Amino acid sequence: MTIKIIDTDIEGPKIIEPTVFKDNRGYFKEVYQEKEFIKFGIKDKFVQDNLSFSKKNILRGLHFQQKKAQAKIIQVIYGEIFDVAVDVRKDSKNFGKWVGVYLNDKNHRQLFIPEGFAHGYCVTSDTAYVYYKCSDFYYPDDEKGLMFNDKSINIKWPVLSPILSDKDKKNLLLTDL
Repeated sequence: MTIKIIDTDIEGPKIIEPTVFKDNRGYFKEVYQEKEFIKFGIKDKFVQDNLSFSKKNILRGLHFQQKKAQAKIIQVIYGEIFDVAVDVRKDSKNFGKWVGVYLNDKNHRQLFIPEGFAHGYCVTSDTAYVYYKCSDFYYPDDEKGLMFNDKSINIKWPVLSPILSDKDKKNLLLTDL
């Protein structure tokens, strides 16, 4: 596996570009190889994989686990999303800052999000299948959420009227942390 790692504007999250081998039959890519990721400083052990299907304008997040933090590697199997990570580490110089990247089935990019970040995305294609790895299990009692439109974070979402779950409509503001 050969990957390219691109640093983002804030310390921690990284864009991962795997090598894609294309021919007349389609393509092949390795989506994860522990030894290769370790070479680039991503040493988290991943214990849970998730697959999500969503329709256009759905916005999921911004979610994080407070005590049992999760690192994540996010990729899109089909469609396109605008993926966001927000630093929620209270002692970080980047607390409240965010990074966003388009992930889709054409650019094959992945986003690595370390522990201590809230994660969310909105679907910009008609539908999207989002696959992600987590470094810890999901603990519903430990999950927290930030409001997608918190003015103190000021995320530039590409969706004007996102569709939210009832749970995400009750998420916290950054100042509540």
